[in-house]
Amino acid sequence: MTDSADSPSFRLAYVPGVTPAKWVRIWEERLPGIPLTLLQVTPAEAADALRDGSADAAFVRLPVDRTVFSAIPLYTETTVVVVPKDHVITAAEEITLDDLADEVVLHPLDDVIGWAEPPGEPAFERPATTADAVELVAANIGVLVVPQSLARLHHRRDLTYRTVVDAPQSSIALSWPEEATTDRVEDFIGIVRGRTVNSTRGRQTPAEQREGDGGGRGRTAGAKGGAAKSGAAGRSGGAKAGGTRSGGTRAGGAKTGGTRSGGGPKGGGARRGTGGGKPRRRS
Repeated sequence: MTDSADSPSFRLAYVPGVTPAKWVRIWEERLPGIPLTLLQVTPAEAADALRDGSADAAFVRLPVDRTVFSAIPLYTETTVVVVPKDHVITAAEEITLDDLADEVVLHPLDDVIGWAEPPGEPAFERPATTADAVELVAANIGVLVVPQSLARLHHRRDLTYRTVVDAPQSSIALSWPEEATTDRVEDFIGIVRGRTVNSTRGRQTPAEQREGDGGGRGRTAGAKGGAAKSGAAGRSGGAKAGGTRSGGTRAGGAKTGGTRSGGGPKGGGARRGTGGGKPRRRS
């Protein structure tokens, strides 16, 4: 891990379709003294922004060069086709690629699907950007297949979209240069992964680590000492109580047994003397 003290802020790049607002808000709550700067880049520019240091980390579309960048996959998007609202495709909630076989499917130069072979009929010319392709859809030139987030980003009232169930999908990841895994990058990874402020996997300063280690040993020793005293007191008290009860039981038993034993013969002798002999005859 490298030191990022020379950087006055954390610089986060993101590609179109990604909404980083939630993570930015958590960053500002946890690290109010370190500004987070957002940088919007195209998918093609994202890798360069990380390489040249323009960004400390970036939300990118996979794949990335894993020999240079670390990446944490976050989610995979649904693929949709953007069409005019009165297009025949809108009669269904979902379609397949076969349903596009007779359609002119626009394939912009900044396409992020990564087709092995795009579906449908190719347009006469490839649009330069996805935004340009959306304009051509609105002009009834063709249809456009994109991740759902891009369909929402370029929303128009006269257009709609439907899910393409068997189309390739695009995945979003958090990425950063493997050799530049700074403390601030680690902090942001924790936020994206949903770790709490007190997470055991969060970073601690050396002072916090020493305090935590010493406090833990002190509490452990105290607990052991208390347990030993409590156990000793319990055994001592138990022995005394047990001796008293045992002695009392023996003494009581002896007295009670003696009373019963002594009383039995005396009582029996008296009863036999009184009514046990024959009556004497009068002369």
